Amino acid sequence: MSRYLKPPALTVNVRRIVSEKLVASVEHHERLESTNDRAKQIARQEKPLLPLLVVADQQSSGRGRRGRSWWTGQESLAFSLLVSLEHWTTGRARVPVTALAAGVALVEVLAPRLAPRTVGLEWPNDVCVEGRKLAGILVEAPTANRLVIGIGVNTNSRLRDAPAELQDRITTLVDLTATCHDHTDLLAGWLQNWNHWFGCLPGQTSLVAEAADRLCLQRGRHLRLRRGAEVHEGICRGIAADGALILETSEGPRNYYSGTLH
Repeated sequence: MSRYLKPPALTVNVRRIVSEKLVASVEHHERLESTNDRAKQIARQEKPLLPLLVVADQQSSGRGRRGRSWWTGQESLAFSLLVSLEHWTTGRARVPVTALAAGVALVEVLAPRLAPRTVGLEWPNDVCVEGRKLAGILVEAPTANRLVIGIGVNTNSRLRDAPAELQDRITTLVDLTATCHDHTDLLAGWLQNWNHWFGCLPGQTSLVAEAADRLCLQRGRHLRLRRGAEVHEGICRGIAADGALILETSEGPRNYYSGTLH
């Protein structure tokens, strides 16, 4: 007997997304290798109607940071948003904090569905629950004035179907709640939240950083951060006002804007 409380609504209702004016245009695909790759392809065109949403019912070659593969189960939610940075006088200098804005918006839409569990952020780009990764965010800048925010959420996919090497590190909404989740509701909720937080950038970056700091799950933990050939270690003290990761090192507190955590 199925544990599902209701059948899943896996196909995004594009008409609803457009009618609610959450984006300017949408591309919906049954299957794509990568929504981010498609969004970057569009970004290099002369005049795409922005913000533009690329969503796929199935993504076969999702990517994480630094080219790492991202498992997208057949019933997961995968999408990318292409936005303009033309109003940003500082250009790409503010790009990294957008991953935090996307993460805050995603936690806000996921947390009510997972209460009373604690949902939060692991810098720089993961949404986690009970020590396991639920969603990943990949931000890329294909041109000087356009940005792609890619998101993959383990919604209605099952942990048992994930690669064996991932099963002790990730989780899914349906496994946590025994309920299937409507992709249109999730996506519409994220877009509403995202529009608020993105509107804070770049002039009110500290508001985004403060929200991310409140959701930081790494505070008080000893972290190892690799930057090229260098490895930096320290106790996490949260997120700085400009979006940097704060580590209390043997030389005192230091802020880091990039790197890979181990």
